Amino acid sequence: MIDEAGKQLGVLALEKALQIAGERGFDLIQVTERVEPPVCKLMDYGKYLYQLEKKEKSAEHHKAGLIKGIRLTFAISEHDLEVRTHQAEKFLKQGDKVRIEMKLRGREKAHQDFAKEKIKKFLEALEKSIPIRIERELKKQAGGLTMIVLKK
Repeated sequence: MIDEAGKQLGVLALEKALQIAGERGFDLIQVTERVEPPVCKLMDYGKYLYQLEKKEKSAEHHKAGLIKGIRLTFAISEHDLEVRTHQAEKFLKQGDKVRIEMKLRGREKAHQDFAKEKIKKFLEALEKSIPIRIERELKKQAGGLTMIVLKK
């Protein structure tokens, strides 16, 4: 048995362990069942469940990798392109995927080659700072062009 401070109390009978837990106002939680005798710990069960849930949520976030969006415009300036590159680089270093979007409105839709060149220029600038891999190729959608990249 291990007390609330992490100090070992030794091997105790179940009744004695439950009595100590009750006196101190804690719950008796079985930490592992693989060993003989099983290891139990004094702790607040509600707090224990909360910490487990919190740990699982943080593990899910790191495992899945969020998709962050970078939106480029048809007439984006050099400086704005640079700013978006740094932002995408930051997202990729955090382990997230980056969706690059270029919305095309009105007559811009007729000049998709120019839009593709802008995206290509953005990717080249991004490639200089961080190695990237294309997860989903440049795809034409209703509102414009999109693609997804991630860190190699």
